[in-house]
Amino acid sequence: MAVTPAPSRLDLRVGELVVDGLPVADRAALGAAVERELARLLAERGVPPSLARGGSVAGLDGGRFTAAPGADPVALGIRIARAVYGGLAR
Repeated sequence: MAVTPAPSRLDLRVGELVVDGLPVADRAALGAAVERELARLLAERGVPPSLARGGSVAGLDGGRFTAAPGADPVALGIRIARAVYGGLAR
């Protein structure tokens, strides 16, 4: 997989993230974890070709996985971010 170095500024917007069964109290922690992990992946691994040179992605299916009830929202956010990055890199 070829990637380009991360630009000094990248505007990445997630319009909707569907996570069934997540308690409302965990939403902020999950969202923050997704943001942090995506930022880390982009900084370390670079921008996937799908976003390079001003590209955009209208929709992305990062796949599906099951988490145990009461799963740590931070760990879940990291898994989601890695799935999203993987989907962008395909």
